[in-house]
Formats: sequence, C-alpha cells, structure tokens
Amino acid sequence: MGMIAIVLIAFGLAMDAFAVSITSGLTIKRLKIKNALRIAMFFGLFQAIMPLVGWLAGLSLRGLISGVDHWIAFGLLGMIGCKMIFESCGAEFVILEGFHCNPCNNNWSYNIFAFTSGCFCR
Repeated sequence: MGMIAIVLIAFGLAMDAFAVSITSGLTIKRLKIKNALRIAMFFGLFQAIMPLVGWLAGLSLRGLISGVDHWIAFGLLGMIGCKMIFESCGAEFVILEGFHCNPCNNNWSYNIFAFTSGCFCR
C-alpha cells in the first residue's frame, strides 16, 4: 500500500472520529474537562488499536482466504449496499422520549469508540 493510500485512510478515520466526537460533545449538557479528556483518550486508544488488530488479523488469515478475498470483500460491500437501499426505502426513526445518550457512561463509551459510529437512539 502506498503512502497516498495510507494518508487517505488516516484522513477518513480522523473525519469519522471528528464527527462522532462533535456529536458526543453536543449530547453532554455540562461538559467538564475530565469528560473531554476521557473521550479524547478513548478515541486515541481505539484509533490506534483497531488498525493494529486488523493488520494482525489480516496477517494471520492471509493464507486461508487469499484465493477468495475479493469475493469476501464483494459480499460484505454488497450486504452493506443492500442494507442501505433497504433502509432508504422505508426506514422510520423512532424518537424515544426521555432517552439520554451519555458518551461518558462506560456502556456507551465502549460501543461508540469501538465502532466509531455515534450514538444511535432507535
């Protein structure tokens, strides 16, 4: 993988983490410096560890799936695309009254930072 691809992947990860951190900051009514540092620490930790875990998993599975890796990628991307099309055709968003999403709560923190997909209140 070339340096340009690595920089683009890093930029994409940074923008994803930036969007989630902005959303997390907006959900906290009284943001304290302790909470902000905790969120930043979790983001940094998970953004450093997840690519390493993926790289190690790729190295260990390379011999097993190298012949069908393109089909695995096709299947995963196809499922994601079909899910997006399906949801766009009739998705309804349910707003839960009184539901509070707190990124400083450990249960939310691990999900938010591990998947870097934000707080889905459905």
